[in-house]
Amino acid sequence: MDLKSLKMFVHLTQTLHFGKSAEASHVSTSTLSRIIQRLEAEVGCSLLHRDNRTVVLTDAGRLLQKYAEQQLEQWQLLQLSLNQQQAELQGKLHIYCSVTAAYSHLPHLLERFRQQHPLVEIVLTTGDAADAFDQVQQQAVDFAIGVKPENLSRMFYFHHIANVPLAVIAPTMACRVQQQLQDEVINWSKVPIILPEHGEARKRFEYWYRKKQQGKPNIYATVSGHEALVSMVALGCGVGIAPQVVVENSPVKDRVLYLPNVGDIQPFDLGICCLNQSRDQMLVKAFFKAIQ
Repeated sequence: MDLKSLKMFVHLTQTLHFGKSAEASHVSTSTLSRIIQRLEAEVGCSLLHRDNRTVVLTDAGRLLQKYAEQQLEQWQLLQLSLNQQQAELQGKLHIYCSVTAAYSHLPHLLERFRQQHPLVEIVLTTGDAADAFDQVQQQAVDFAIGVKPENLSRMFYFHHIANVPLAVIAPTMACRVQQQLQDEVINWSKVPIILPEHGEARKRFEYWYRKKQQGKPNIYATVSGHEALVSMVALGCGVGIAPQVVVENSPVKDRVLYLPNVGDIQPFDLGICCLNQSRDQMLVKAFFKAIQ
């Protein structure tokens, strides 16, 4: 008892006219008659009383009508469910961010997206936040969490998510750096500095130090990533400028302190960046839709 035959039978029970139902089903009247006869053979009784003018359902016909309607409805629901599953987004979404951003910002951003698109695989790469735009430009990732540069290239789309304060940090341990910071007037040209290798944090330091007008800085070391910078400061190697969110999430946060009254530092404009040409890609588009 196939669905096509049941569908024709249900149509016939509604029209009670072989000619009209045959035409609607794109078969001949004789073909429709043979299909009904086959159904009657399968159920073992007559489904219709018919003569040259009228068609009337038998009791068995009315029972089969209800059964057929239920089967066709269940089939339609199954098709709808299968189509919805096939329409769900699948694939891999490649993301780049710093280690800190991976647990300070990314989980919240991904929560709704993961609920809406559970079949999408998240591929996460962590590294120096200063490399976020390079990762996107090289198309190594679909998007990255990074700091908006002063001059944003038109090739990038940037979605703001937070303002991140920065601070000058120093070690809490007794060391030469601490002694230098105890002076009534700090000679910043003598204080060892831990610097990021590149990126917006380094530019922030250059602006901040230039205002001191104390000659060239005493650069102790350059490091990749704010997390490493905080660790170097905690070891007593020098002072540095770091995002407060990195400090607060660092395992060595109790070994560094914020220096007060050392001048204002412009906060980071943290956001999600991707290539403008990638914004219409299904996974990227779905992600931005989920976070807005």
